[in-house]
Amino acid sequence: MSKKFTFDDLENKEIMDEKHEEEKELYDLIIPPGTPSSLIYDMVEMFDLEPINRKVNVNIVNEAEREVLALRGDLETVQEAEKFMYEELDSWVSSKDY
Repeated sequence: MSKKFTFDDLENKEIMDEKHEEEKELYDLIIPPGTPSSLIYDMVEMFDLEPINRKVNVNIVNEAEREVLALRGDLETVQEAEKFMYEELDSWVSSKDY
């Protein structure tokens, strides 16, 4: 026997659809230590990303948990920002005389 939907069922579905739209999947772009702050500010402004602190395990000499800066946004925006960041960092490093 098939289930008959009521007006309340439809109303609840609309509420669930609204919640799903609000709960976009967010991604973090971890900023490498030493990244110029001007570049970070530009990325926040250009891509409308939210700066956050993240704790990640860093395994240099011995494994330790460190707090690093990350920029949070939707997947497409974070990918664009990542591409921009690496292009700018490459340009910045290439322009330095060592």
